[in-house]
Amino acid sequence: MIVLTTLGATADAAAFARTLVDERLAACVNVLPAMTSFYRWKGAVEEDREQQLVIKTSRARVPALEARVRELHPYDLPEFIILSAEASAPYLAWIGASVEAT
Repeated sequence: MIVLTTLGATADAAAFARTLVDERLAACVNVLPAMTSFYRWKGAVEEDREQQLVIKTSRARVPALEARVRELHPYDLPEFIILSAEASAPYLAWIGASVEAT
């Protein structure tokens, strides 16, 4: 599974990503460079600098990942988009091993 979320451009995305990996909720988190986001919020069109996070995890870990993202995230309504993905068997095995409870 691939989960997408964004953080403000000045947020410590590295610490956010490391927490998810350290807690075995994600096998890998990519933090992309800052970008400009345009969106509608509370009736107004907003423009902000944000960082995209691409989170790789297993289907079984998505509920716990979502709960933790909501706890850590500074936004009232954090982006949490879940994408099903196909991958090679060895890569899927690595993801599974990386997010298994110890």
